[in-house]
Amino acid sequence: MCLALPMKVIKIKDKEGTVELGGLTRLVNLQLLEEVNIGDYVLVHAGFAIQRLDEGEAEKTLSFLKEITKGYEIS
Repeated sequence: MCLALPMKVIKIKDKEGTVELGGLTRLVNLQLLEEVNIGDYVLVHAGFAIQRLDEGEAEKTLSFLKEITKGYEIS
């Protein structure tokens, strides 16, 4: 199963961005999106930002993911 996660952009250099989710940071490729700014939420899949999300939609998705994983230990 493939899953794209909403992550917040915290740094941008050229066409690469550093994104954060729950204290975890990753370097992602931003080439698939026309415009991304620091503070934007993006869907990240396989190392690429594939879509921009507004903050409300990102928070709703993250809340849903937290709810469905409640009680599971993720390693």
